[in-house]
Amino acid sequence: MDQQNKKLRLILNSALFAALTAILAQIDIPLPLIPISGQTLAVGITATILGSKQGALAMICYAVIGAVGAPVFASFSGGVHVLVGPSGGYVFGFIVTAYVTGWILEKTSFRLANALIANIVGMVITLAFGTVQLKFILDYTWNAAFLAGVYPFIAVGIIKAVLASWIGIAVRKRLVQANLILETKQKVA
Repeated sequence: MDQQNKKLRLILNSALFAALTAILAQIDIPLPLIPISGQTLAVGITATILGSKQGALAMICYAVIGAVGAPVFASFSGGVHVLVGPSGGYVFGFIVTAYVTGWILEKTSFRLANALIANIVGMVITLAFGTVQLKFILDYTWNAAFLAGVYPFIAVGIIKAVLASWIGIAVRKRLVQANLILETKQKVA
């Protein structure tokens, strides 16, 4: 595949998975401060399918599209005010989460057990970023930030990690077979 086709595929994959994240973001359960949404499920699926660099690029695209005002964040919200508000840390965390989740899979293998571990690590990263910003934006104590930004999301986060792993690995296998994404070379131990 020539360099121009690789770039085009990278751009299309990033746009497609940013769109998937925007769509799943609208599936939400309102909570007093931060809703439970499908965004984190989309981040896990994206990283599990695309890997570190493409996954992170898709999340950067998602954040930029939302920052310019497109209503792609949870509850059809958008704009810079979301990124600098109480829930913005989660969106920034999506970028790091996608990179680290994909990186773990690239360094191990794209298998279900590794995907589950990678997605749970990703869940912790997202919650950490979100909680830190929540604490400082709202001037919360650490305990209050954990009560609002972590505890309500642990059980559903584990369920989403399982789903993202299962869906991501299954879809990735089909996309590799169809030559729509490139197989990542694994290190041989």
